Amino acid sequence: MIGSGELRKGITIELYGKLYQVISLQRIKMKRTALVRLKLHDIQDGHTIEQTFQNTEKFVQARLDYQSMQYLYNDGALYYFMDEETFEQMPLNSSQLGDTLNYLKEGMSLQVASYKGKLIDVELPITVELQVTETDPGFKGDTATAGNKPAKLETGITIQVPLFVNEGDVIKVDTRTGSYLERIS
Repeated sequence: MIGSGELRKGITIELYGKLYQVISLQRIKMKRTALVRLKLHDIQDGHTIEQTFQNTEKFVQARLDYQSMQYLYNDGALYYFMDEETFEQMPLNSSQLGDTLNYLKEGMSLQVASYKGKLIDVELPITVELQVTETDPGFKGDTATAGNKPAKLETGITIQVPLFVNEGDVIKVDTRTGSYLERIS
C-alpha cells in the first residue's frame, strides 16, 4: 500500500479490480482537507479516467515484472512475442499495443511488462531502424535543410523525412515522437 503522497507519474496501481497507470496528478489544498486528482490510464481497456481522492487514501501499487521478449509475427489482431529464455510464445492484441504497432519489426527484442503472468505492455527502444518503402524520388541538390516529404516505412507508418531520402534507404526513427533522426544507409 502506498499513500497519496507517494504517487508519481508512471506508477501503476490497482483500483476497482483493474490496473491503472498514473498519467498526471494534481494536489488540491482546501480549508479543512486536501484532495488528490488523478488522471489514470486503464491498461487493459485502454481508456482514460479522472478520479479525485482524499489525501489520506491508500492505494495498492501493482508489481510489474519485466522480461526480454522477441516480437515474432502477427496473426490478424494478435501479435506474438517469445520469451527469450523459455521460448514460450504469448499473444497481445492490437488494442493493448496501441501506437507501438507503428514501430514493431519481426525479430525485434523488447522489454515486456507482465502482471500476474499476463502480458500487459511493451516498452519500445528509444530509436528503431526502419526501411523506406515508398517516397517521392530525391533530386540532385536536395539538402537536409531544404524541406521534408512524406515517406512510408516498412511497418506502414508515414513520417516526414528530408528530401534526400530515397526508397530502400534505412533510417533511424525516434519512437517517442515518431520523427526522423538520421539516414543509416
